Formats: sequence, C-alpha cells, structure tokens
Amino acid sequence: MGSGAETARAAAVALGASGEKVGVIQVHLYRPFSVSHLLAALPASVRGIAVLDRAKEPGATGEPLFQDVVTGLAGAVSGGERATMPRVIGGRYGLSSKDFTPAMAKAAFDELKACNPRTGFTLGINDDVSHSSLTIDETFMIEKANVTRAVFYGLGADGTVGANKNSVKIIAEDAGLYAQGYFVYDSHKSGAQTISHLRFGPEPIQAPYLISQAGFVACHQFVALERQDLLRLATPGATVLLNAPYSATAVWDHLPRPVQKTIIDKKLGLFVIDASAVAREVGLGRGPIPSCKPASSPFPGCCRVTRRSPISKTP
Repeated sequence: MGSGAETARAAAVALGASGEKVGVIQVHLYRPFSVSHLLAALPASVRGIAVLDRAKEPGATGEPLFQDVVTGLAGAVSGGERATMPRVIGGRYGLSSKDFTPAMAKAAFDELKACNPRTGFTLGINDDVSHSSLTIDETFMIEKANVTRAVFYGLGADGTVGANKNSVKIIAEDAGLYAQGYFVYDSHKSGAQTISHLRFGPEPIQAPYLISQAGFVACHQFVALERQDLLRLATPGATVLLNAPYSATAVWDHLPRPVQKTIIDKKLGLFVIDASAVAREVGLGRGPIPSCKPASSPFPGCCRVTRRSPISKTP
C-alpha cells in the first residue's frame, strides 16, 4: 500500500528483467477489503504471496492486511472460486519510520523462494529481540546511471535545506530535468543534523526512498566527520565537498583517520572550501556562501585536495 507499493513494483520490474517470475499487487482501498478485486488481479499460477504491512499488532495471529488476504483466499478456495491455496507469508516494513528500499522488497521475494519461508518477518529495522529481520542485499540497486544522486549533510538553520530546495526548483524549472528532494530532520531542526537527498535526471524519477549510493556528498559541518561515517553513501570515485576551516594543503592532516582511509579506498575526489570565511569576507554573515570560481576548480570558491596517503600519527 502507499509508497511501499511503488518501491516494490519497481523492484519487481528490475527482477523480472533478469528472469525472475515475480509481481506486485497494490491495494488502493483497504477497508472494506475487496476480495473479488484481489482474486481478479491474482493469476491462477501464483504459488506464493508475501503480504507487507506497515504495522505491528502484538498478540495477533498476523497483521491486518495479511489476515484479510489469508481469509479472502481461504474463502475463495473453499467456495470453489480458486482451485489451489497459495502459500501466504506476512512481513512488516517501515516500522519506526524506517525507509523501504528496493533491496528490502527483493529480500521479501527471496524469502518466498526459500524451502520454508518465514512469516512475521521484519524489513528495515534490526530486530535483535525476536530476530525476525531478513538479510538485506545492500548492493541491489535499480536506479539508472543517468540519474545524479547527491547527499548533503548540514545543521538546522545553516541554510542547507533551503538552498537545496531552491536547487530542486531551479533544475526542474530551468534546466529541463526532473528533480526530487527528500529532507531528513527531526522536530529540533535548528541546530540538529539535516540530511538532504537530491536526485536529478532526464526521465521521471520514481524512487520514493532515500539515496543509498551517492555520486556527490557534501558535508557542511567539519566536526560531523568525527562523529559519523558521512562517506558511507559515497560510491567509488564519487565527489566529496567539505566545508572546513582549513586550506586545501592543510585539511588532510585534520581529517579523522577512518575518513582518510575511506577517501583512499573509494578513490573519492575531495574538494574543500572555507565557506564561512568567504561569507564573512563579502559581508554575508556566517552562512556558507561560495565565492568566485577559480579556473582550476569545478566548484565555486573551493580547491581540490591532492594528498592521497593517510597520516601516520594517531588521530
């Protein structure tokens, strides 16, 4: 149901192109539940069904949609409307507002192919209590190569979210491209971390989930590198733009060693800019506003870091 169905449908199309015999049925109206529409949409050749609910009902024999599907199919078999009863398993996704990705949909399809598929499984969270989580293949990706994926890390009220919203509007209206933006932050937006997920491409973007592999990663707060792995989403060879209070010749020795290792291992292109200093110089306050564009740099007001060996001292 909802955006989860669109994600599952996209995953099914990708798997079908590789020879998998899978499909997706999207429920548009849940209650009253229409068994007749379900039977009309369900091919007679179906042998297994995984019903995904975005809910958890402790103590129940199954989640609401799962129970309705099982009851409807059992009634159809007993009434002679259907010859066989397919195997039906149920799972949960999106609990605790977790994202639902094509890789998670693939995990549900893979579970159906198992000799004894589990029911009551969980997607998206690490269920370390009942151990119901399915293994996710994080390398499974269905997005096209012509889609630009960028992730920006900032702090609430530093202008990152507002600038990215404007970028989406400008690119969609003036550049003739399709654009999408997802912005992740909590109720304590001012001063708390914000993450902007932006996609741009020449075709309509149907990806109602966050970016898991980005070709461009921007970090607008240097201290965040010491607390989080901000480069985990960067693909090999991706570009990293770092706002730092150090020059391009000095910033490498101030990077945490794990960050240096990631940059070297993934062969990332690192660019640095002291945007706060640039903003103060031109009288624009404390915000990270880029300055003029040097001829040797692909980004305004920034310089490329060329050092590619980790520091020897203990971070």
